[in-house]
Amino acid sequence: MTPAENEVADLCVELIKVDSSNYGDDSGPGERAAAEVVLARLAEVGIEATYLESAPGRGNVITRVEGADPSLPALLVHGHLDVVPANAADWSVDPFAGEVRDGYIWGRGAVDMKDMDAMMLAVLRQLTRDGRRPRRDLVFAWLADEEAGGNFGAKYLTKHHPGLFEGVTEAISEVGGYSLEVDPSLRLYLIETAQKGLAWMKLIADGTAGHGSMLNADNAVTEVAKAVARIGAHDWPLTYTPTVRRFLSEIADAYGLPFDEDDPKALLDRLGPLVRFVGATLRHTANPTQLDAGYKSNVIPGQATAVVDGRFLPGFEDEFFATVDELIGPKVRREFVHHDIALETTFDGALVESMIEALKAEDPSARAIPYCMSGGTDNKTFFADLNVRGFGFVPLRLPAELDFASMFHGVDERVPVEALQFGVRVLDRLLLNY
Repeated sequence: MTPAENEVADLCVELIKVDSSNYGDDSGPGERAAAEVVLARLAEVGIEATYLESAPGRGNVITRVEGADPSLPALLVHGHLDVVPANAADWSVDPFAGEVRDGYIWGRGAVDMKDMDAMMLAVLRQLTRDGRRPRRDLVFAWLADEEAGGNFGAKYLTKHHPGLFEGVTEAISEVGGYSLEVDPSLRLYLIETAQKGLAWMKLIADGTAGHGSMLNADNAVTEVAKAVARIGAHDWPLTYTPTVRRFLSEIADAYGLPFDEDDPKALLDRLGPLVRFVGATLRHTANPTQLDAGYKSNVIPGQATAVVDGRFLPGFEDEFFATVDELIGPKVRREFVHHDIALETTFDGALVESMIEALKAEDPSARAIPYCMSGGTDNKTFFADLNVRGFGFVPLRLPAELDFASMFHGVDERVPVEALQFGVRVLDRLLLNY
């Protein structure tokens, strides 16, 4: 076993023990303490890194490894140091103890994404200790604030320090590279190549304020309620993007099933719990999440509002908003709370081939397939603005019985130690040889 394989679990535990919860309102501890762990472990092997704070305690770490061929474009490898909060009372273990039990590392961030943070550290430390030089420049970045939109992390760096990413054309980060076991002779590794767009929309209805006991034909609450009901009840049609179509074709081939475009349920059922990652990528979604109106039971307010979480497919943004506007009707207007692009890249090129080769070298039963995720990551949110082609690739060979999808932001989040060691071997091959 290599030094990187030996130490990756300890590095992951060390990072989990640092509470870097991101509450989204600047009340959390920030990422500085976690960033200091990264800086210390890099310094141990003589790696100099840049530490940048976008606000007090909101720490980012970046370092560049010079490649053997300066004519090749650079590759960005990035992870985020913040985690979503955890209520200890709900957990079987202390979520910030980094407990190792039954071959798993337990704790908040074990899969999202201090596992990758640790794998990046382990691989980079070993490359440096061994004096091995990658073919191209590698930029490693451990970032703040991904769980609340990246304003203190990727957004800050790409806006104020874009020179750190000079020459970068491609990137790898979360959420992809994990395995789905079809049978002992075939494991599918899902590589994220597309992400739905995001539209948090505030719906606003203006009406005539008045006494609750009187007739009122211009009631703002009624109008916004009707709009919310129409959106919530809307049955969005199946819409296949190139990534989703290829994904389902690959699933059909792996399981020996037909791909019925009118009813893909039989294919989705084969995914088990992982369907939560991809089930919402076959159509747009728009889910009402908040309502607000009035201040007293006998007063009809002059305005009522609602919030809708909308997610639209790559290439179909205009279609999505046209439907939303039709559903809300002429008496309700919408404003963006937050709007982010959808993104899709093709499943081809030298990086994809190198990922496939690295996976198959460590798992001869591996078959890599592209997929679209319904959420978003820093790959889309800000690095796309620098024309960086991003992939979700955190290579993990997982036990067939593990409900991996439930680990993300879930209770009793955990990752197999053997999966981390597998990931280190795959990343080492990829980053050295690509």
